[in-house]
This record gives sequence, C-alpha cells and structure tokens, in this order.
Amino acid sequence: MRLKDSYFYTLREDARDEDSVSGNLLVKGGFIKKTSAGVYMMLPLGLRVQAKVEEIIRKYMNEAGSQEVRMPALIAADYYEKSGRLKNFGPDLFKLKDRSGKDMVLGPTHEELFAVAAKSVIRSYKDMPVSIYQIQSKYRDEPRARFGLIRVKEFVMKDSYTFDRDEAALDVAYGKMFEAYKKIFNELGLNYRIVKADTGMMGGLLSEEFQAVTEIGEDRIVYCEGCDYSRNEEVAETVVQEVPCAEELPLQEVATPHCESIQDVCEYLHADPKNSVKALLMKADEEFVVFFIRGDREFNELKACKLLGVKEIGFADDALIATSNAVPGYTGPIGLNAKIVIDREVLAMHNFVCGANKEGFHYINANPKDLHYDVCGDIINVQEGDICPVCGKPLKFTHGIEVGNTFKLGTKYADALDLTYLDASNKAQSVWMGSYGIGLGRTIAAVVEQNNDEHGIIWPVNIAPYKVAVVPVNMKDETQKAVAEKVYQELTAAGVEVLLDDREERAGVKFNDMELIGIPYRLTVGRKAAEGILEFKDRRSGESKEFTVEEAVAFLK
Repeated sequence: MRLKDSYFYTLREDARDEDSVSGNLLVKGGFIKKTSAGVYMMLPLGLRVQAKVEEIIRKYMNEAGSQEVRMPALIAADYYEKSGRLKNFGPDLFKLKDRSGKDMVLGPTHEELFAVAAKSVIRSYKDMPVSIYQIQSKYRDEPRARFGLIRVKEFVMKDSYTFDRDEAALDVAYGKMFEAYKKIFNELGLNYRIVKADTGMMGGLLSEEFQAVTEIGEDRIVYCEGCDYSRNEEVAETVVQEVPCAEELPLQEVATPHCESIQDVCEYLHADPKNSVKALLMKADEEFVVFFIRGDREFNELKACKLLGVKEIGFADDALIATSNAVPGYTGPIGLNAKIVIDREVLAMHNFVCGANKEGFHYINANPKDLHYDVCGDIINVQEGDICPVCGKPLKFTHGIEVGNTFKLGTKYADALDLTYLDASNKAQSVWMGSYGIGLGRTIAAVVEQNNDEHGIIWPVNIAPYKVAVVPVNMKDETQKAVAEKVYQELTAAGVEVLLDDREERAGVKFNDMELIGIPYRLTVGRKAAEGILEFKDRRSGESKEFTVEEAVAFLK
C-alpha cells in the first residue's frame, strides 16, 4: 500500500473518550472510529487485522472438521420465544417489528437458528456428528459500553456448534473444539488462562472461558500456582477452614449506638471483622430473604441464585423488610422471623458478633448452636490467600478479558426446538449440542493490551496490517525515492505485505506513525541510499542494523 493516495490517518493526541489502552491506540492509529457508544467503524487497517484473525480461526475450525455457514442477523423473535431466551436476555436484546408487525430481533447469539439448520440434515443417529460455524455480527444493547472493542453493542463473533447423539459423543466434539481454541490463541501469541465459569443465560452442563490476562480485564480470575485450578471469580469455590476455639463464651446482648455498618460495629466493639457476621436484606425473585456472611466477605449473587434456584436477587425495599422483625443495620440470625440463608463459613466460627434484631444492639459471643436457618451453602466470593480446593495452596488473582468460551449445552435447545433423531432402536432422542464462541474485536483488543509501549502498538507479525514499512526520509531526494520504490516493488513481488510511506511528511512524523500503528519491521531509506544501504529496525526488540538493498529484501522474504 502506498500511503500518499490511501485512506490513512493518525491522531496526534490521545482519544478523549477511550478508557482503555487498546481503545485509545486503535482509535489513535486509525484502525477504528467510534460512531456512538459501543459502536465502531472498522477502518482499512483494522479490517486487515480482523481479516488475519479470521484467517487463523478458519484454519483451525476447518481442521477440526467444522463447515462455515452464514446466518441472518435479523431473526424472527419466535425462535427466542421457544428457547425461553426472549425473556432471559431482557433489555440487552435489540427488538423491532417489520412492516407487517411481526416481532424481530437482532441476533445476540445464534443457538436457535443453528438448531433449526441442523434439523434439515439430522434424521438418524447415522447423520451425526455435525459441526458448523460462522463469523458474523452480533448485537447486544450493553447498559455500559466501554473499554473500546471489549464491551460493545455490535461486534463480530465466530460462533460454532456441534451436534451429537449422546453425551459421550458431545465430549469428543467438545474436546476437538477445545484443542482448536488453544491452537488459535497460541498462534495469536496471547497470554491466556482457561477457567471454569457460569453457564449463564446459555445454560447447559459446562462453561469454560479463555481469558486473556490483562489488568483492564473486567473478569477476575482465581488460580492456583500449585495445580491447574483456575476459575472465574463468580464460580470459584471457597474452602471452609475451621477456626480453633478454646471455649464458647455465653451469648450477650450489648449496646452499639449509631453503628449500622459492620465496620462501625467492629470498631466500636474492638472486634475483628473476620469474627463478625453481617446481614444482607434481599429480595430473591419475589421473596424476602436474609443472607448472612462473615463480616469481611463479599456476597456472591450468582452462587446465591443457584443455591435457591431463583433468577434474580436484589435489595429488599422497606415494605418487604416490614414483613419480618429485621432491623436494618442491626439484623442478626438469632430470633429472626424471615427466610434465612447462611454461608457455610459462619458455621465454623465461634464467639462472633452479629445483629440482635433490635435497634442499637448487637450480640457478642454468638455461636453456631445459637442459630436457626433455612438454607446453608457457599454464597461468598473467594479472597486472595484463601486456599485452593484442589491442592490446599493459597489462591491468587488476576484480571482477564474473555476472548473465547466453550459450552456443553446438552439437550436444552434441542428440546426447546424439537431437534431429535432416531436411534438404532428407531426411538426418537434429543440431539446433544455444544456451542463455542470467539469475540474477534475482544481478541484484537486483548492482543493490543498485551503488546504495546509508550510509542504505540506492537503487532505480532502474523496479524499486523502490514509486515514491513518502507520509509524514505526525503521524498524530494530522487535517489531515496528510487531506492524506496525498488525495495517496495521487490517485496511486493515476493508476496511480502509492505507499506510505502510516500507522504511528503517530516521523517519524525513518519517514524512516529509507523511505531504507533505497530508495523513489525521498518526499512528506512536515508542518506546512505546512494550507497545502497538501508536501516532496518525491529519494532518489538528495537534492534537496528544496516542492510544492503539485496540483504534487506532477502532477509524480509
């Protein structure tokens, strides 16, 4: 590409409304441009990078025996109604009507349509396995679009689906896709972790995430260096550690005036928050429920929903609280007339502080024998330093961007959409499905988050928009101009993706732009051009050396 007559621009200043390194650099380098919150143009350089990521994905999808298709983005809402996801997606789903009044949606993901497509080919157990995939735009009305391409309303995803006769066959198909994903992310050079996660609105038997490790990541990853344990924080199990107690002391009610938070209570009583129990007055679907956890712990809403089998948990209003004797700021698990859910860690505590259900008062020296509860389970987030449930070593935390996910869906969508086959006994059985996604924009953003410096992006060679930049220092110098043209032509003829910066700009501007957009190799055609000498620079290592024209072309080939 010759820059002078091409669509190319860069920004001299940081993008004002980008809150991530990758978002800023991709906008600043002219790869993408925001049109509204969570919606971006993909410009020529960005599209070249995306096409290369797609190429790598296709290579390993095809190698795994999957065939490419293309589904519509505009979908009749009936399909999501049948699967139950029209309601589950809630306000995240873009809904519209066509001119005849028919309800339509912009596809957030395509399990339903892939199941419909599978019905056309699957009649018997002999018709499986089947594996198909697409690379296509998805739409979700994110309430808080942010971090550039990481959380957006319109995005390109590779989603693939496998169809099998039973769980054992699904395991085989899942294993193939899992290995393909590792090959894809390894080839992209990402530093990633594979973590167990919640199946969420997708449902099914198992969810695993490929998390690119980076501080900007919205997900917290819990891992152990002593074994291969790795989980998304939302599903990481806590291990209860018994605290030795010499003697249980008698329960005692004490005054705690104006102490409504657990922090205030513990400071007033000179107690360790780890030896206190706090209450969360919540609404679980339509029921009033009080959850009790250790004072220094964080409540895990997802775990609590699963424990109770409810869809949503939120804070209770005054009217709901009034149906009990709970006193906000002073609620405790002793003598409370409401549904009580207690974290299992509380049952290992001794002589702890808790509310007395009486304004201005708490109990000290409460013990498990004093408690009455309806449900007990793991309803808290793990903390750094908690012990690993597999090997017992301390857990560590890092942040990640979810770039890929894999799901064992089981028969959920097959049952909803009547996707069946006849087995060897001529009996109708439900098809077992797997679902596998990769977010292309997120993957590109994650690569940039992991590969940048103060000058700009450092693209891995295999997905850089161009591999080599040929930069003549002075376009008015006929010798430099001729040598640059010769190198450009020879590299192009050799199949090397090369960019010629033939703009009439100062050398410093050209060098800065090439570093900003992350071209892996730069050939500078300067004062020694008349001698046939070029300066070669490696963007990643910063290494510079001199080459003859012939050496440079041979090396880059």
